[in-house]
Amino acid sequence: MKKEDIKKVVLAYSGGLDTSVIIPWLKENYNNCEVIAVSGNVGQADELEGLEEKAIKTGASKIYIEDLTDEFVDNYIVPAVQAGASYEGYLLGTSLARPAIAKRLCEIAAAEGADAIAHGCTGKGNDQVRFELAVKHFLPDMKIIAPWREWSIKSREEEIEYAEAHNVPLKITRQTNYSKDKNLWHLSHEGLDLENANNEPTYEKPGFLEMGVSPIQAPDAPEYITLGFEEGKPTELNGEKMSAKEIILKLNELGGKNGIGLLDLIENRLVGIKCRGVYETPGGEILSFAHNYLETLTLDKMTYHEKQKLALTFSEVVYNGLWFSPLREALSAFFTSTQKFVTGTVKLKLYKGNIIKAGVSSPYGLYSEELATFGADEVYDQTDATGFINLYGLSAKVQSKVQKKQ
Repeated sequence: MKKEDIKKVVLAYSGGLDTSVIIPWLKENYNNCEVIAVSGNVGQADELEGLEEKAIKTGASKIYIEDLTDEFVDNYIVPAVQAGASYEGYLLGTSLARPAIAKRLCEIAAAEGADAIAHGCTGKGNDQVRFELAVKHFLPDMKIIAPWREWSIKSREEEIEYAEAHNVPLKITRQTNYSKDKNLWHLSHEGLDLENANNEPTYEKPGFLEMGVSPIQAPDAPEYITLGFEEGKPTELNGEKMSAKEIILKLNELGGKNGIGLLDLIENRLVGIKCRGVYETPGGEILSFAHNYLETLTLDKMTYHEKQKLALTFSEVVYNGLWFSPLREALSAFFTSTQKFVTGTVKLKLYKGNIIKAGVSSPYGLYSEELATFGADEVYDQTDATGFINLYGLSAKVQSKVQKKQ
């Protein structure tokens, strides 16, 4: 599609530096096209304040602010927790949010009769892949505009200069210009001093952490919590029935104040470079830890081990932007089938950045104290082990004899 044929563009809009600058840039470079902003609310809270006014003021014809929080939790986060998903220690906060946002973006673009979809992802990042693969899945013939791959702007400093020249209001300064992504599952920090891998993150500096505190600043007394699960889904916190979203939000509070969920990671990006980021995932770390703890009690050995192997594949698939792929769907079907008996209660102790196991129970628990005891028992005949070892070691015995003959 030629530039002059693009009359209406739907923009994935966060109100941050990149997308705020993109609205006037699109109008300047695409024949004063109509720009419709779409913001997916995935739990970024205060970042949504004043978004409508800002979008219109910077040139958008209108803005959709879509509440995707329940869908984000139920259809993306919970399946990832059930899978045990973790990419190099990262709990996929951005990776899970992007397909949820992109799906709604495509629905609105189709309804509006848009000629193109635009996003503010850089050419160095993973998000460009996540957004665009979703667009190719839902609207395979839709034109995609990625300004970072077109414009002459080379840095966030130049973006700020462009914004100032075009009277685009910003909440950041050159001194607080971290690249951040926030939702109800996590908050990421990249850029500035973090680009030097030898620099320690300023966890104790006021204003750096937003979802919690440094373990050093956490309370000196531990805090106990209990989490209830039904078929692998979180349903109860401290004896109170709650939705999964409510549980995550409450765990963010509890984990944040106890210094839980900080991750300083040099990760391997899909585009082939290493990138350093600091992640805050207080509720996510607690929930994932508790779920895995319950699985150690309720899953049989082979299923648990196979699940751990496939969790790595699932995490890479999601990280690489392939949420809407046959493989991801097949993997999720497997993980869902493993959760039938992952029901029970987990007790944890939170203390200065640590999650400490404090007990687990389930009506489907496979652990038998009677079998495992070192004391006297009437159910395990230890003499049976002789025959088991003889059979289990038979191939090793035969191999040894044959090799020694040679």
